[in-house]
Amino acid sequence: MISAQKPEMKMLKKKLLYLIILVSGTVFAQERIPEGDTIHKEYMIIEGDSIPREFIDLEEVLLLEKLRFDNETERRRYLILRHKTHKVYPYAKLASERLVELNSRLDLIKGRRDQKRYTKIVQNYIEEQFSAELKKLTRTEGQILVKLIHRQTGNTAFDLIKDLKSGWRAFWYNTTASMFDISLKKEFDPETDQEDYLIEDILQRAFQANKLEKQPTALDFDFLELTDKWKTTRKSGSNSKAG
Repeated sequence: MISAQKPEMKMLKKKLLYLIILVSGTVFAQERIPEGDTIHKEYMIIEGDSIPREFIDLEEVLLLEKLRFDNETERRRYLILRHKTHKVYPYAKLASERLVELNSRLDLIKGRRDQKRYTKIVQNYIEEQFSAELKKLTRTEGQILVKLIHRQTGNTAFDLIKDLKSGWRAFWYNTTASMFDISLKKEFDPETDQEDYLIEDILQRAFQANKLEKQPTALDFDFLELTDKWKTTRKSGSNSKAG
């Protein structure tokens, strides 16, 4: 007669069974279903996770069309715009990161005097670290930067300066910038401005190629819808010229 298994042995077997299930990486389970139904669901356990799931969440990937240009002038225009966008995007991304950091820290600082002191520290840091580089930008690069700051933060450069410094300082900065044909009030608007759409196209391609570090826009627009819109506009424009 075979003796009954000891409780310790049963517990050990249960632990071993659980370990085998985890190591296998995939678990198949049959859901309780009405009698006569034959539907089965497959569940998986991802490495490093202990929760079974039906689906694996994958990052959304945009399918970008191959670039096409009507002529050499149009191609050169795009390449020049791409070079300038790649150059200034990191500054816009940094501005967004610093703004988020500043606002989160200010929420933790109670006294108004301490808030002003911390804001001043951030301002001085940005000016000392990047003012020399920003001065090297051309007029068009500066205007692209202003647009991208709006894309990343949801605020125009004018409003950011106004909030961080004062209305008078923002007015003065805008007046000085306007001498070089740069408006700090300029917004990023890929829905109505074709150049802004091209800038967005350049960014999306750079993100996919890992040439620029992706940072979500603070604005609300659908890039794929814009692509269809500008493609239709381009075709109708070509037909008008042909006629």
